[in-house]
Amino acid sequence: MKKFVNLITVAVCALFLITASVSAGTVSAEGKNVYLGGQPFGVRFYNDGLIVVELEEFFDGTQNVCPAKKAGLKVNDIIKEVNRIPVRTNEDLQNAAVNCEGKPISFIIERDGDRKEIVITPQKNNMGVYLLGAWIRDSCAGIGTISFYDKDKNYFAALGHGICDNDTSALLPLGSAEIVKANISSVTKSVDGKAGSLNGYFGEETIGTLTENTPLGIYGEPNSGTLDSSKEIEIADYSEIEKGEAEIYTTIDGENAACYTAEITKLCNADENSNENFVIKITDKSLLDSCGGIVQGMSGSPIVQNGKLVGAITHVFINNTAEGYGVAAQFMVSNYE
Repeated sequence: MKKFVNLITVAVCALFLITASVSAGTVSAEGKNVYLGGQPFGVRFYNDGLIVVELEEFFDGTQNVCPAKKAGLKVNDIIKEVNRIPVRTNEDLQNAAVNCEGKPISFIIERDGDRKEIVITPQKNNMGVYLLGAWIRDSCAGIGTISFYDKDKNYFAALGHGICDNDTSALLPLGSAEIVKANISSVTKSVDGKAGSLNGYFGEETIGTLTENTPLGIYGEPNSGTLDSSKEIEIADYSEIEKGEAEIYTTIDGENAACYTAEITKLCNADENSNENFVIKITDKSLLDSCGGIVQGMSGSPIVQNGKLVGAITHVFINNTAEGYGVAAQFMVSNYE
């Protein structure tokens, strides 16, 4: 079954039976209460370093060259320092290359969790400008959905998956990120073969600060009084999730979440490191009519079954946009706590 990762930044499979129980290290959800989400948010995300998204040759007047590739730079490398000076923006790197006067530049990069030094000597293109031959990304922005808010421990969880680069799918290294309220103004409807999106704009009110970007969701510290604490709900253990009727809470107009009918059709795996723990199917006619099923921006929309929070939407299936994956709420808690 083909899968489309429901990212918040851009309009960016086989299913397996449960073969293993939840590991002993997972935080138990028994008696754990949080406040239900479903509200949209906007995020302005700045990387901790510069992520390499593409290496590209250019013409130097004689032949095509790529100094970055020749020196050993790779896609998904994270550039942390240039000539021992930390870099945070594309302009930092561009200025270093343009002003190098043909001299070698020292790069400290992070690759697979390890740091190493690479020396790159920029070359002139046919216009006489020194280039590296690398496309770099330093930030992103988009809209997603709050999953839940833990008032006792003062954190919120959202998305159900990490914020990743839309070109390489690599998890972006978090430098800093501001979370603000968002208002949904329209919906681009999903159709089989293409996922739609929630369209909106950022509000002026800051919800809080993002503190973690992980494969199972993003987490942050909210500002006082910015998140809804009117609907308290217990988190279900993974063992309590079953095939059958469910509800999702999401926002497709304005700022306030609404409840829609859905169905959990398959339990996929009990892996606490996976955000593909079960399959959720939208059955609500109004949501199908307005959205065509699951759309980008719904990532993080909470899923409720038998009065408990069982998880959040994480993906939409391209070939059947009424369905997608959900991550277990218990694992989202365990991942953070």
